[in-house]
Order: sequence, then structure tokens, then C-alpha cells
Amino acid sequence: MYNVMVVEDQAMPRQLFEAFISMSDKYRLVHSIKNADMADIYCNQSQIDLILMDVCTELNSNGLDAAERIKQKHPEIKIIVVTSMPEVSYLERAKAIGVDSFWYKEVSEEPILELMDKTMAGESIYPDKTPTVSFGNIKSTDLSKREIEVLREVIMGFTNAEIAERLSISQHTVRDYIQVIMEKTGYRTRTELAVKAREKGIIIPDEKN
Repeated sequence: MYNVMVVEDQAMPRQLFEAFISMSDKYRLVHSIKNADMADIYCNQSQIDLILMDVCTELNSNGLDAAERIKQKHPEIKIIVVTSMPEVSYLERAKAIGVDSFWYKEVSEEPILELMDKTMAGESIYPDKTPTVSFGNIKSTDLSKREIEVLREVIMGFTNAEIAERLSISQHTVRDYIQVIMEKTGYRTRTELAVKAREKGIIIPDEKN
């Protein structure tokens, strides 16, 4: 049997993962924790074969940060990132740090146990794209890559001058991007734009930046 650790701070999905694992004759639940920052400790102390790792966990601990640390120390441990957030950067970063598979909680068609089986068999399963969510008058996928980059900086609280410097563009261009995004979405203020983007999970700021 494979030893599994669940890292999930929300009660309902954590209980569902635990139930699925308990019904399987292939997997044994060895730990179920709420804080991704604790995952390293359990990996050092226990024999773990597979981790179901949420991204946004208790006390703002980041599952992708934890996955990166674990993969560096224990590359043999398989990791499946599980999230409900359509944050556009999660897929790219997960691939970059060597996460084995990726699963969206609400929209993935493949059952989690099947994904676990394929992952343990050596497959790497990723969705083709992030989920599409409504964002004012548009869909999240209607924003260009550059618009997403500018919006991320707005959400992080940077001024136009700071955004211009960070993205190597002019302040005038920054203002134009923000204006276009507001016109597309129908949101009337910079604050409303930032709040709604964060609420929808389109962009989850990295507090370290």
C-alpha cells in the first residue's frame, strides 16, 4: 500500500480525501494536516509516498512553496496539487518545481483516485488550462497575459510608478492597461477591480513579493 498525506485546511474537501483513501485498498492515510509549512517535517519523520497538496492552506502557508522544498529533499515523493483557485500562475509554477500532477477540486472530470493511480504509475497529469470564471462583464480568459501581469501588480498594492519600474514599461502604459481592464470588466475603481480579482481567485498575490 502507498502511504498518503493530505494537506488541506478546508474541512469538507479534507474529509472527502480521507474518505476516498480509506475506501481504497491501494492507499493508507498516514497524516492529514492543515498547514503546508508542516509538511516538510512529516516527510522527514515518516515514510510518505504521495501527497495531496492544497495551495492556500492554514496561516497563509503556501502548498507550492512546500512542494518545492519537499521535491528538493525527497524527489521520490509524488505530489498532486489540489486547488479550487483558478490563479493563472499555479499550473506553470507546479510544472517548474516538478509537481507530478495537478487537480482542480470542482471542475476536474477525472476522479481523484484515478489520478492518484496514474500518478503513482509514473504519469504526470495536468489540465490543459485553468478554469474559466466570470470577472465582471467578461470571462477571466478574456484578459491578455500582459493585462494579468499589470492586474497582479495592482492587487499587490503597487503604485503606477512602481508597476512601470517592475514591468519595464512607462507609467502611461500602466494607466492605459488599467483603464482597458476596467472598461472590459465594468468595474469602476482600481480598488473594486483588485478586490474582485482576488475574490474570484483569478490572482492570488504572493505575499513574499
